[in-house]
Amino acid sequence: MDRITAKKNISLAQEIDKVFDLNDDIKEAISTVDREVFIPDGLKQHAYKLDALPIGGKQFISSPLTVAKMTQYLFLHHVDSVLEIGCGSGYQAAVLSKMVRRVCTIERIDPLLREANSRFRELGIHNILTKSGDGQDGWSRYAPFDRILFSASPTSIPQAIIDQLHPDGIIVAPMQVADTQIITRFTKEGNTLKSEEIEVCDFVPVKDGVER
Repeated sequence: MDRITAKKNISLAQEIDKVFDLNDDIKEAISTVDREVFIPDGLKQHAYKLDALPIGGKQFISSPLTVAKMTQYLFLHHVDSVLEIGCGSGYQAAVLSKMVRRVCTIERIDPLLREANSRFRELGIHNILTKSGDGQDGWSRYAPFDRILFSASPTSIPQAIIDQLHPDGIIVAPMQVADTQIITRFTKEGNTLKSEEIEVCDFVPVKDGVER
């Protein structure tokens, strides 16, 4: 990252911190991931605004403010592995990769996943594992996960995901509740989840299957 770009990403983290009190490690992660790499060519002038932007496939790259919030809500201190459901542009996974040893991320739209993989290579990020598939099935090969993050909105948490969560692990998901989406944190206690609603949000919905 060149000096000018580095300053832009540091400023982005500072702008987020003005409206949402960021932990220092998350501020550092956002400062060191070049957001512009994840933005389509025609929209790069908007890369450092606190807005969601379209990325193709009727999908969006979340606002950097939303990415910061979702990351902070995961409570990543002393966390080893995270599963993300809905890789999208790859920006959320890239931020997570600065904070944990391994990120596993699943994307159901193959062209988006290929683009995300290209970005990870460009940035020299080597601790993200990617998979084409229906994220609702999870990724049993690398389970159990300390944390699981939904980057799309489900109506419920699938049992497969609960089974792949480490005991005492946490899921953060933008749950669809009637006509509203609510970021909800679930803590695993035994074989059940204890839920805590955090704030209203707006994400694309979780969908079944894979698009080639």
